Amino acid sequence: MNYEELMEKAIEVSKNAYAPYSKFAVGACVLTESGKIYTGCNFENSSYGMAICAERNAIGSAIADGENKIKAVAIYSPNQDNCTPCGACRQVLHEFCENDELDVIVKVGSDIKVYKLSYLLPESFSL
Repeated sequence: MNYEELMEKAIEVSKNAYAPYSKFAVGACVLTESGKIYTGCNFENSSYGMAICAERNAIGSAIADGENKIKAVAIYSPNQDNCTPCGACRQVLHEFCENDELDVIVKVGSDIKVYKLSYLLPESFSL
């Protein structure tokens, strides 16, 4: 699956986001090392700390299916170009990739841009 296809899946799942408080919908599509894909969208709660980001939602689905190595993640929000992961999601992504070699794919206008996770999360926390 190419990165444009991953982005299309992220765009599609962003339509399912539950964001009544922030009005900031996000969709994510995770590609695992084995080639499987998982999608997730953000969902909020009136107790703001209970909200879940799209990236962590998709990663949770991958983990539940037995996957634990992520190769790439596409992230999309209709509210913002260049919608990169929040700090918490960057650290979670780091936990499930090899040597920070995970590609983070975002939409900028009609194009996609690819970041290395190591660029977005320098000096990441590791055991």
